[in-house]
Amino acid sequence: MQRNIFFGIIGLVVGLAIGFNAANSINRSSGAQFQLSEQPISQPAPDTPTTNDGMLPDVAEMIQRAESEPQNFAAQMRTGDMYAQIGKFDQAVEFYKRGLLLKPDDFNANVVLANALFDSQKFEEAADYYEKAVKINGNDVNVRTDLGTTFVERPNPDYGRALKEFNAALALEPKHEPTLYYVGITFLRKGEKEKANQALVELQTANPSSPLVARLKQNIDAK
Repeated sequence: MQRNIFFGIIGLVVGLAIGFNAANSINRSSGAQFQLSEQPISQPAPDTPTTNDGMLPDVAEMIQRAESEPQNFAAQMRTGDMYAQIGKFDQAVEFYKRGLLLKPDDFNANVVLANALFDSQKFEEAADYYEKAVKINGNDVNVRTDLGTTFVERPNPDYGRALKEFNAALALEPKHEPTLYYVGITFLRKGEKEKANQALVELQTANPSSPLVARLKQNIDAK
């Protein structure tokens, strides 16, 4: 249930070697946030929830509720979502962890916390929560794939473990485009260009019109 904003973000990322940080964000579905209303929180600037007069009332109320009601799971998670939306991942992690203390076996709570840690480039810690989410629901192809990316992006990559997770994801959904893309990138980073090209062929077979086809081809051609 991750935010699958695959097609919405494709045009926003520029460059050949985008790596996994940007790719991870296209592999999440709309269920990854704990929004209780259909309207997004007002965000006048990308890096702060304030106006010239100070903090927006709805944001201030949300944070105050989370602080004053430490046992309110939804308040902790919604506040975490608010911070994640404006890119303040350290604060998002703090509130997500508060929520997770209340419901440690909640699948979505583990996933959004893992996502925020990933976006903070804390890949090892993110893997811990993705792994927990996988134990709760082993059939989520997106979480399996995101778990695999943490083993590629960490300072000391474990490509074998990454491919193990990607293969598990493909066993669930053989034509899952992000996973096939990530497989290609992983082999490319390993220096196995032939296998990267094989992944490209599989991605093309799965969906010839996928924007990820051109992206993976560009990365391969750049090597």
